[in-house]
Amino acid sequence: MQGESYLTTDEAADYLRLKERKLYELATGGRIPCSKATGKWLFPRAALDRWIAAGLARPEGFDATPAPAIVGGSTDPLLEWAIRQSGSGLASLPEGSAAGLERLARNEVAMAAVHFHRPAGDDEDANLAATRDRAGLHDAVVIAFARREQGLVVAAGNPLGLTSPADALRRQTRPVLRQEGAGAQLLLARLLAADGVDIAELPKAPRAATGQDLAMAIRAGTADWGMATRAVAATHGLGFVALAWERFDLVLRRRSYFEPGPQALFRFLATPDPARHAGSLGGYDLAEIGKVRLNL
Repeated sequence: MQGESYLTTDEAADYLRLKERKLYELATGGRIPCSKATGKWLFPRAALDRWIAAGLARPEGFDATPAPAIVGGSTDPLLEWAIRQSGSGLASLPEGSAAGLERLARNEVAMAAVHFHRPAGDDEDANLAATRDRAGLHDAVVIAFARREQGLVVAAGNPLGLTSPADALRRQTRPVLRQEGAGAQLLLARLLAADGVDIAELPKAPRAATGQDLAMAIRAGTADWGMATRAVAATHGLGFVALAWERFDLVLRRRSYFEPGPQALFRFLATPDPARHAGSLGGYDLAEIGKVRLNL
């Protein structure tokens, strides 16, 4: 296959890391550059390269519209600080990990911050799996940002003595939840399931759009606990019950990686400043910050 100008179906499927069935669907639907000669599909390698680089869902033209300079998905105190300090000019649109990945696939944001969790099993590559599985992200790059400590955010001093979500549920305390598809909500469901509790058993509760909103509800006394990071608890003067460490990654398209905003952010992440600030917040491991974890 090396150096060939036109690829057969099985060669193109291997080149794009797609199943042949999926490649047929794209070809017959006119959603990938291809030609049919003597009854066989042929895929021009150069056109496939442009299609991948542009992240197009359709092959008519290969000039990709630049994504808005926005970081979607999840939010994080250290990331928000880094975006400001780097002078990147990036804006933030925190809606949860799943929503951020969807917006990235639709070219509505330049980057998505994510922290996915599986119902059970190893979460180490959950962010990578979610990126691979998202249609339209054949050209995604996943950059490590941090490992973060997640747990229960509670009132200062943990006056109720809460130890876990299942414990909080048994004691009929008042939770504040995150939206569906938010990483914290996925982790909450996972932790409850490990204790034999279905998340559907949680009482009807208010929803917070971000971890910061969740912390404000607890600080105001309208809720007893919620799932967020140690850094969120610390920045709001609240208590924290550590339950898990998670990967928090940045996902973007290859072409967006070289745009001025992301480049300014990544240059700043390579300086000593983020580690110093992470130490003041607590609950971060930046050993792999900036590392490419996946390059589709």
